[in-house]
Amino acid sequence: MTPTEAPNGLLELLHTRRSVKPACMAEPGPTAAQLDAILSIAARVPDHKKLVPWRFIVFEGAARAAFGAVLAEACVAEEATPPSPVRLDLERGRFTRAPLVIGVVSRISEVKGAPQWEQELSCGAACMNLCLAANALGFGTSWLTEWYSYSPMVVARLALAANERLAGFVYVGTAVERQEDRERPALGQIVTRWQG
Repeated sequence: MTPTEAPNGLLELLHTRRSVKPACMAEPGPTAAQLDAILSIAARVPDHKKLVPWRFIVFEGAARAAFGAVLAEACVAEEATPPSPVRLDLERGRFTRAPLVIGVVSRISEVKGAPQWEQELSCGAACMNLCLAANALGFGTSWLTEWYSYSPMVVARLALAANERLAGFVYVGTAVERQEDRERPALGQIVTRWQG
């Protein structure tokens, strides 16, 4: 197949994809088979020296609300001022906004010839592949970090190793409303051509 003969479905997906706010997601989420496909595709990214510098933590079903209790606990422990009951309710329900949440963990190996930066880029590519795979199956996604990705208590409760940190959480579900596109940069603002 030559480039001009390539199907345009993928290009259309890439050209039109848009993040969906978790509050705009509902059931159904991916089936077990769809989730396996999504995670398999997420793992098909450039990975210098085959270090697998990422892993996934799946939150589904009752585990989402259970993790919300962890978020509320961390919020109380780490906020400078006591959080309001409204804030704590928000944290308890944060992961129930979507049918599925996937934590993506960046893990760095000290290997000669594989700089940390390259390993972090590989993890970012895994996050994006995860979103694209779910989008291709018809699901909405939102890749977020938010405060809890940097919370020491959350990191401890997820048992992250010293060489690991959260690249964020990808919310996955069925979009209940169409997301308006946002302004994108003009190519003239972000592209230059080196002339020697």
